Amino acid sequence: MVNWLSIVTSEYVQFVLILVSGLFLTYLVSKLFSGYLKKLVEATESDTDDKLVDAIKDPLCNLLLVMSFYFALRKLSVLYSVHLWLDKVFFVIFIAVMAILSSRIFSILVDKWLEVHKRFKKTPQLLNKIFAVTIYLVALLMILGYFDVEVTPLIATLGIGGLAVGLALQKTLSDFFAGIHIISERQINVGDHIELKGEKIKGFVEDIGWRSTKIKTLTNNVIIMPNSRLADSTITNNRLPKNEMTIKIDCGVAYDSDLKKVEKIAVDVAKKIQKKVQGAKQEFEPWIRFHNFGESNIEFKTFLRVETFVDQYLVKHEFIKELKSRFDKEHIEISWPVRKIYSGDKPKYQTKSKSKLKSKPKSRTKRVSRK
Repeated sequence: MVNWLSIVTSEYVQFVLILVSGLFLTYLVSKLFSGYLKKLVEATESDTDDKLVDAIKDPLCNLLLVMSFYFALRKLSVLYSVHLWLDKVFFVIFIAVMAILSSRIFSILVDKWLEVHKRFKKTPQLLNKIFAVTIYLVALLMILGYFDVEVTPLIATLGIGGLAVGLALQKTLSDFFAGIHIISERQINVGDHIELKGEKIKGFVEDIGWRSTKIKTLTNNVIIMPNSRLADSTITNNRLPKNEMTIKIDCGVAYDSDLKKVEKIAVDVAKKIQKKVQGAKQEFEPWIRFHNFGESNIEFKTFLRVETFVDQYLVKHEFIKELKSRFDKEHIEISWPVRKIYSGDKPKYQTKSKSKLKSKPKSRTKRVSRK
């Protein structure tokens, strides 16, 4: 008769049962995250829960696999002599996986908090790296403490070595702390459109890294600038204090134009553009101001309001087209520079020599008398 109890209690059977159970549990958890939970979080408006599900799935499944192998291997008596090493390896893997999981979750939560409270559409990579390094350092200290490694002498050694490295990497460290300064001041955020005074550099801040800042231009190129240079520059942030901005469009009309009529037409066109063009502030009341007697025109500026920096290009485009069309219908002239040349008699100029010429001496001839 088969002794089923002895078979079930056999270490090899228990090894297989634990391993298979762990694999099956990992499979169920993977399907749960990729199926039910995925559909559940997609139904919500926020994308934070979607990111959390994606971030937790892989580390959790890997941890379940490691735990399955660990508990299964401990059932084998042939590996009794290496159980202590199994414990140590499992502890290291467990701490590493938990550090990765914590880093991902913390990064997502910080992203959401900064987006809500600090106006960061995208968290600078420098912040994410600092948080990740901090978590990994804590994990490393926990592992060293588990192996009874003295941390104090190690920290002292790293401090001396760090001083030497710091002297050798002054420029890099300057960029690193300049990046922290830029982020902490919050006067330049990822997604802002900035212009650097004195330099032909302007674009959207793509990322603030540990050494440099990426600025994406409207031509879809990326300018990489050291953080220290950016921190020392005079910068115009087109997103502060608000995202919307007032734009001005220069124009001019001929001197014989009716300025009241010009003002009425320009304001009517501007109001029409404010109402119908995408990106223009519909509730804004535009105005014009005459400001200069130019060489060929009486010059004026039209002021409109747009929601973002990029919206100004379409608004200007449509306004210029519409205003030119209205001026043509109303026979209002936009003059171009003209030069009038008058022809007449050439003035007579008297020239004087710089030096007086000496008259030639008269030749003296002797008369010879003929006898």
